[in-house]
Amino acid sequence: MTGGRYTLFGLSLVSSLALAKTPVVELEIRDHLFHPEEVRIPANTKVKLVVYNRDPTPEEFESYELNREKVIMGGRRANIFIGPLQPGVYPFFGEFNPKTAQGRVVAE
Repeated sequence: MTGGRYTLFGLSLVSSLALAKTPVVELEIRDHLFHPEEVRIPANTKVKLVVYNRDPTPEEFESYELNREKVIMGGRRANIFIGPLQPGVYPFFGEFNPKTAQGRVVAE
């Protein structure tokens, strides 16, 4: 059993180190708009997108191109991992306010 503990500890340490190197990009939802509207990330790299919903109402981060959707309650935040992505533009929008809450990830 001792070997199993060391293996589990080693795996935990490796995954912690991997997360420590993951770039973090912050995004806000405010007045049913994404701020900033465009986020730039390194291509071919996994990125942690931290989305803060500053509105009192929920919003759903949605992107068909990123294959992600996440409801973020008002006054809360969510972590969304994206990538690694090929260079390009990946649009996203707020499902509950699609005419105003629009943005894009640019992988370069």
